[in-house]
Amino acid sequence: MNRAIPIAAPPGSAPALYAKPSAGFDQRVQDALATLRTAAQEFAGRIVQATSLGAEDMVLTDLIARHALPIAIATLDTGMLHGETLELLGRAQQHYGLEIETWRPDAVAARDFVARHGPRAQVASVELRHACCALRKLEPLSRMLQGRAAWVTGLRHEQSPARGQTARRESDAQGRAKLSPLLDWTQGDVWHYIALHAVPYSPLHDQFFPSIGCAPCTRAVALGEDIRAGRWWWEQEGAKECGLHVEQRPVASDPRGGPHGVAADAVATEPIATQPIATEPTGAHA
Repeated sequence: MNRAIPIAAPPGSAPALYAKPSAGFDQRVQDALATLRTAAQEFAGRIVQATSLGAEDMVLTDLIARHALPIAIATLDTGMLHGETLELLGRAQQHYGLEIETWRPDAVAARDFVARHGPRAQVASVELRHACCALRKLEPLSRMLQGRAAWVTGLRHEQSPARGQTARRESDAQGRAKLSPLLDWTQGDVWHYIALHAVPYSPLHDQFFPSIGCAPCTRAVALGEDIRAGRWWWEQEGAKECGLHVEQRPVASDPRGGPHGVAADAVATEPIATQPIATEPTGAHA
């Protein structure tokens, strides 16, 4: 049943504009919850939600916290995030009373990259932008996932043609299970859930930022533009991914490892290339 929004969303806010559940919303919530519950049992102590703190990921964090699921939550602080994103990180931890692991790139490597290529290297070429993403996102993600058997993402089919090919459960290049419980949710479903449960979200969403990444690489979108049009807007459409959810070449792990740049050892290959694998039953989805 599609229920009315029980809170008063300020006019012009993202919930007021976008909270329009599609048919079957309640079942999709139950399916997403079943996916998370099954994964938490299957990969007990070895599963993490990799959150960008975007709207979809905040829905997943709310489901995990609301139902006390034993799934760790972690995010990447690239060193170039919006102030609003960092503020939301603190607000979400306070709201849910839980710790969100924060993984950062190697500070020396980041400083050397800027010294070598300049503070706006990402706009100079696609290759340099990919190198920046590898340094600030892929390498810390490799450390985040070390020792873990599964990770949860907020991918949805609607987000892009490439993501339209994603399966609810896939296996990454390291053999980890990669789960996308909101894959069949619409944008309206996401914002309806946020409105129903008063989920914290970034104020940038109220300023027409449907997809939020690093500050230099994200802008608001205009009426009628695609929801990811504000990401790397100077590039051709086919190049506009950071590598977190597409095949990438191996990257070396920072020898200091752990969250906040604490020591570790191993060299990791970025576990992004994925292949669908058989899923366990999760309500209406198999």
